[in-house]
Amino acid sequence: MQNNQAIPFNKENFKQIFSLKFLLVITISVPSAMVADYFSLPLSWFLGPMLATSVGALMGLKIIIPRIVLSSILILLGLYIGNYIDKDLFSQIHEWVFTSLIMFVYIILSIFIVSIYLQKFSKYEKKTSIFSAAPGALGPLMILAEDQKTDLSYVATSHLIRLIIIVTVFPFFVNSYYDANLGEFVQETLKDQHIKYLLILIIFSIIFILIFDKLKIPAALLSGTLVASGLLQITEIASYQISPKLVDYCLLILGASVGCRFADKTFNEVAKNTFHSFIATFLLVLLGVIAAFAASLIIDKNFFTLLLSYCPGGIYEVAVIAIFFDLDPEFVSFHHIIRLLMILFIVPVILRFLKKT
Repeated sequence: MQNNQAIPFNKENFKQIFSLKFLLVITISVPSAMVADYFSLPLSWFLGPMLATSVGALMGLKIIIPRIVLSSILILLGLYIGNYIDKDLFSQIHEWVFTSLIMFVYIILSIFIVSIYLQKFSKYEKKTSIFSAAPGALGPLMILAEDQKTDLSYVATSHLIRLIIIVTVFPFFVNSYYDANLGEFVQETLKDQHIKYLLILIIFSIIFILIFDKLKIPAALLSGTLVASGLLQITEIASYQISPKLVDYCLLILGASVGCRFADKTFNEVAKNTFHSFIATFLLVLLGVIAAFAASLIIDKNFFTLLLSYCPGGIYEVAVIAIFFDLDPEFVSFHHIIRLLMILFIVPVILRFLKKT
């Protein structure tokens, strides 16, 4: 296989696993993740390595993430997302059709309005502005952006700054205006899980990834894994909950891979993108408030639940906030999964349309 394929099985990629460049990435990433976790930064195991490797890359360090390593952790992250796909989830879809339609309109308007702003005022290239304007779903967008040979550092900067703002501000906002019985978020450790089910999920994921890659389906790594995971869990053939600790290590590699993309950037460029990312976040939040208000007219839900459902943040972070404030976590998680899937297929359609114009 060639390097541009979803899972690059070749000698060069395997050699990079044992290279000094990759060893340097791990040496930088692990302590930075621990420091970020110590200070309770949002998405610490992603953000810490991303910032540390970004600074290192901007300072001229020679660092690299082997594609085979990145592909492997993206499969595991896809399986983690796939844990949300089950029979109970699909049995409730018909109740949330209209709020899902509002989500569709919200995504289209967000991409259209924010991408125009980024093109006009920050001089983003068209494809880069579209990926940067999408409301959330950083992981899938990074895969799509890489497939489209888009500037990943600009996309990552926009989304990460947005994530920091949302995850930091939203809890304080809810705590000030919403009287809730706060609970503690406890991660359950599932017992009696057999490793064979994880192996089945991985094998089927690789099969679907290779098929999707052959058929040129966008983001084959993510879409193939989600389809495999969903089918196996719904049919009760195999189910396995990825350990949160393993997810942390996956986020570490993913964050470091983003930081490595800053090798050709300068501090001035990053500073410029930061300012425009703040403006883009404000526009997305404003559109989210409008979407939540529209949804409140057709469904009987707490407004903060709806607002969190249309919040342009990461699915894991938003789910934690929903659980902590008891804001209907299942409803919120469903809409963020729908948003992820919509973005996964809407963005490629927009890109194809732009190619024809």
